[in-house]
Amino acid sequence: MRGGGVIASFIMTTLDGFFDGEKLWDLAWHRTDEEFNDFATEQLGEFDTLVFGRSTYEGMAQYWPSEEAMRTDPDVASRMNQAAKIVVSRTLHEPAPAWSNTTLVKDVQDLRTDKKLLVLGSALLTTSLLEEGLLDELRIMVNPVLLGSGRSVAGSARRPLPLKLLRRREFHNGNVLLTYEPDRNS
Repeated sequence: MRGGGVIASFIMTTLDGFFDGEKLWDLAWHRTDEEFNDFATEQLGEFDTLVFGRSTYEGMAQYWPSEEAMRTDPDVASRMNQAAKIVVSRTLHEPAPAWSNTTLVKDVQDLRTDKKLLVLGSALLTTSLLEEGLLDELRIMVNPVLLGSGRSVAGSARRPLPLKLLRRREFHNGNVLLTYEPDRNS
């Protein structure tokens, strides 16, 4: 932790380690239900600010303000839309105007703060934060499905990133939430 601040990351993955299928935003395999939605609402309430990499941000900014999101998951949509948000990108020039409360930062070092930050999705950003020693907690929700191919959670890692298991939680639909912290003694 840096000065009271915390940076955590939450990523949904398949049992074989993919966060996305062959096509961008191929997420049909996500196992979500009422128990998951309750967890998502609870998790959103733990943090001051949501953080995204550019690609995840663009997808989220397109979906959460939509009528479909408000219809299918009004509580999570409301929280996502009202939350303070940061997008980390060197290529984006300004945040999406339709998704309010968003600040653009160009470098992961700009995330050093006293606030509690939650990175959602954003595997590349999460890996960068781990490599820079800035991530305090990694929450991986493993869905009981095998894709066989796709984009790996840590496919961009330049070196092994040892983790220490803090806790696990099983969901009725077969999902398992694994919470790790970086093992800085390895």
